[in-house]
Amino acid sequence: MALKNYNLLLIFKFSIFFSLLPFSLSQIDTEAPSPVSDSCNGIFLSYAYSSGTKLKPTDPSHQAYRFESVLTVLNNGDETLKSWRVFVGFKNDEYLVSALNAVLDDGTSLPANVGNGTLFAGYPMSDLKTAIETAGDLSQMQVQVNLLGTQFGVAAPDVPLPQSIQLANDGFLCPKASLQGKNEMQVCCTTDPKFKTNVTVDEEFLPRQSGDLTIMYDVTRTYESNYWAQVTISNHNPLGRLDNWKLSFDWMRDEFIYTMKGAYPYVVDSSDCIFGPQGTYYSDLDFGNVLNCERRPTIIDLPPTKANDTNLGLIPKCCRNGTILPPTMDPSKSSSVFQMQVFKMPPDLNRSELSPPQNWKINGTLNPDYKCGPPVRVSPSQFPDPSGLPSNTTVVASWQVVCNITEPKGASPKCCVSFSSYYNDSVVPCRTCACGCPSNTARTCSTNTPAVLLPPEALLVPFENRTAMAKAWADLKHLTVPNPMPCGDNCGVSINWHVYTDYSRGWSARITIFNWDETAFPDWYAAVQMDKATPGFQKMYSFNGSTLEINGVNNTIFMQGLPGLNFLVAETDGANPQKDPRVPGKQQSTVSFTKKSTPGINVAAGDGFPSKVFFNGEECALPSVLPISNSNRKGSTTLLSIFLAIIVFMFVQQ
Repeated sequence: MALKNYNLLLIFKFSIFFSLLPFSLSQIDTEAPSPVSDSCNGIFLSYAYSSGTKLKPTDPSHQAYRFESVLTVLNNGDETLKSWRVFVGFKNDEYLVSALNAVLDDGTSLPANVGNGTLFAGYPMSDLKTAIETAGDLSQMQVQVNLLGTQFGVAAPDVPLPQSIQLANDGFLCPKASLQGKNEMQVCCTTDPKFKTNVTVDEEFLPRQSGDLTIMYDVTRTYESNYWAQVTISNHNPLGRLDNWKLSFDWMRDEFIYTMKGAYPYVVDSSDCIFGPQGTYYSDLDFGNVLNCERRPTIIDLPPTKANDTNLGLIPKCCRNGTILPPTMDPSKSSSVFQMQVFKMPPDLNRSELSPPQNWKINGTLNPDYKCGPPVRVSPSQFPDPSGLPSNTTVVASWQVVCNITEPKGASPKCCVSFSSYYNDSVVPCRTCACGCPSNTARTCSTNTPAVLLPPEALLVPFENRTAMAKAWADLKHLTVPNPMPCGDNCGVSINWHVYTDYSRGWSARITIFNWDETAFPDWYAAVQMDKATPGFQKMYSFNGSTLEINGVNNTIFMQGLPGLNFLVAETDGANPQKDPRVPGKQQSTVSFTKKSTPGINVAAGDGFPSKVFFNGEECALPSVLPISNSNRKGSTTLLSIFLAIIVFMFVQQ
């Protein structure tokens, strides 16, 4: 009897165990947060180092080690954390190979160097809900980013923890992170009571943000296996510009581009689909018609001749050879639009399963550098009804990518400026290596020697043809000639600013733009910032000039060519290519100023020279010195000019 009761009790215990087992297993899908997080009533962040091993090759001075870590973001607050962003202050020259559940906020594709710290953005889970609205469901409140990479110099038993971790979303305060043992650091970020926002808690989407350039990704039609997206690139910077733009991004879920209108892939290739999972799933699809299957495609604009093409064009604001002008110049040409049909892969075969590409990047030729953030879900865009009715059509879903102009570390300018004046015969040329220099110049020129003063005539010939003129000028002016001579500026575009006159009531300058490149510039423009002289600007005679207010400061003069003068031609051969140097494309205008609105201005002392110069949105390198007043001029300028002409003639005849 006792044995029977024991067996019944044993069966009862096993039945209870197996009845609870499914519930227990369902709880381990999301790792429980650290007990320390219980005391956090905000956004809890932790960075935990998991493991690491030594990597080959062996290098005691710079040894590489594999590292695996987990970044945890937990919403313990009372409001949904939308589009979470976390900064991790890496400090050991880390090279990040992969990041599960996140992307780099600046649009850089992995693997990437993150040794100076980096910003992570959530993907695919960008919003973290609260415990209140999810009944404590960690799968909706928390995200864990599994990091894998290489770090240098930190060997066991030391742990390569970052310098800091902090929430990058607006409206939060994060104290210094605290250590939990040797392998983990944690911080609790709370809302800033002083922060004011226009976003209400009940709003489903974040508001659209401003930036130098924005990209809208609007899904206009959706089906089970594919959808149509319209991409709109809009320029908002008064001096920003793109020429021959190239747009790239990463597909994250094996998508591919079937067809396009208004733009085209830089490479038409379907081989990745044919030999990949796409070819297996879409076995009946003719991949000969597929445009691109690259994980990271590059998109280019179409030429104007395709604007009315029934297959590729007929999209408003398309087909402009990749030119996007600033809105201050022509608002109708400050954006570019194209459409593409995107095919999806399992398990996303649902009309509502929509995921935009990540890691956006856009650039152009002789244009500023842009860094783009991740796509952020915003309220669906609305467009005028195509039927012409007085109503708007709402798209299925919209994401916004915000890009801002940056200056990459170590990047060289693409244009330069020389200064000259009526009170000094010599021209202060562009700086040595203003736009970079070849790596091996030891035997030919010096990259460190300052540029030598030039006669005005030297500005009209390429740098390689200036040596004889520069040496002759140095001899006339009793200047020292360095050996070796300084390297050139290596800029495709150079601009000369010449102070032309200076009298009691006003003064004038002359600006000359030289194109030394093989590419012409249609619809070119330039801008100069003058800290004291801009209020006295009167007019330009060969350009269309106007003052421009930027960030509340009215110190910029914006200029573009008049009708018929808005095309800066490329460099061409001389009349006799065997003897004559190449001839640059050139545009020139005089600028007049009044002193009535700028009392106390000292033109010769520097007020007559710009503090910044831009060409087609790119900031140009300025000389390090200004022309000085030459009170010791003797002899006839005419004689000097004749002598120089003889030197040039002898040089050309050689």
